[in-house]
Amino acid sequence: MRAAVLHTYREPLTVEDVPEPDCPSDGVVLRVAACGICRSDWHGWTGENPRVKPGQIGGHEYCGEVVEAGPDAQFAKGDVLVAPFILACGTCAACRSGHQNTCPDQRLPGFSEPGAFAEYVAVPRDHNLARLPDGLSPTIAASLGCRVTTSWHALTGRAALRAGEWLAVHGTGGVGLSAALLGRALGAHVVVVDVVQEKLDHALSLGVDAAVMAGPDTAAEIREITDGGAHVSVEALGIPVTVEASLRCLRPLGRHVQVGMPVGRHARMEVDMNVVYAGNLALYGTRGMPSWRYPSLLGLITRGVVDMSPLIAREVALSDVSGELAAFDGPTPPGVAVITDFSR
Repeated sequence: MRAAVLHTYREPLTVEDVPEPDCPSDGVVLRVAACGICRSDWHGWTGENPRVKPGQIGGHEYCGEVVEAGPDAQFAKGDVLVAPFILACGTCAACRSGHQNTCPDQRLPGFSEPGAFAEYVAVPRDHNLARLPDGLSPTIAASLGCRVTTSWHALTGRAALRAGEWLAVHGTGGVGLSAALLGRALGAHVVVVDVVQEKLDHALSLGVDAAVMAGPDTAAEIREITDGGAHVSVEALGIPVTVEASLRCLRPLGRHVQVGMPVGRHARMEVDMNVVYAGNLALYGTRGMPSWRYPSLLGLITRGVVDMSPLIAREVALSDVSGELAAFDGPTPPGVAVITDFSR
């Protein structure tokens, strides 16, 4: 099968023929219909994610058709499935309590084992997967596996965003734009922040209430727009300047949600804890989404409560992945790229 393989950090991936994956006894092999290209893939490509080693096939946002099922699998050949990027064991204390995204025994295709920048991907533990609903395209479904699911859980499972509250979103890449769209669907007022005017204009065209060009006065501008500060603030980049702005833009008793992945040189950063102390703020970390929450998210989309199609900017070929990864080194245009052509 064709796959895009990482051999050297920050060098173009090599599209080459590799053996098709073996089918896990408790899982399936999918013919990949679509796979998103995510900033988390960029972290692996740059060498900042310690899980990603040379020889890796990336790709963790995928949707595909079952071509082979193991003897202990729950799904069957022909089923079209979407997967969260965290494949939990299902039996540990964290999983039994409903927090599969914190499972200590995670399987991570695209990070610690071969992913979906390929024609086929092996997916163990298929109890984590969900059937693709009628009417939902594999292209949109592929974007759900990381960005949209992470945003959904951040807003509803962590920060408990309520209708009528103000939500600030720092960074309008894939996960930030997802948070903005979902926040609006939940009835919140949304203000977005970015360094690219085109992305701010795009978010405004999709119905967000306000947009702020990032700068030294970001937090003050948000506090003025929201008449005292946001109730919930999502940091979607994982870098110090936006973490600080996220904390400082909150009103007393506000909730900061760390969605951006602070790895590599940003794994440790200074935080003004006096802002947290004086404001009685709550700080939430979040990563992924428990798989049992898929129906709530998919139902929101299939009922037409939220349209996630504006998230998709480009459908690309497997050979285009390297260019898309390199583009994350600088400001990116609105929307995300999804691989839909694995033939070239």
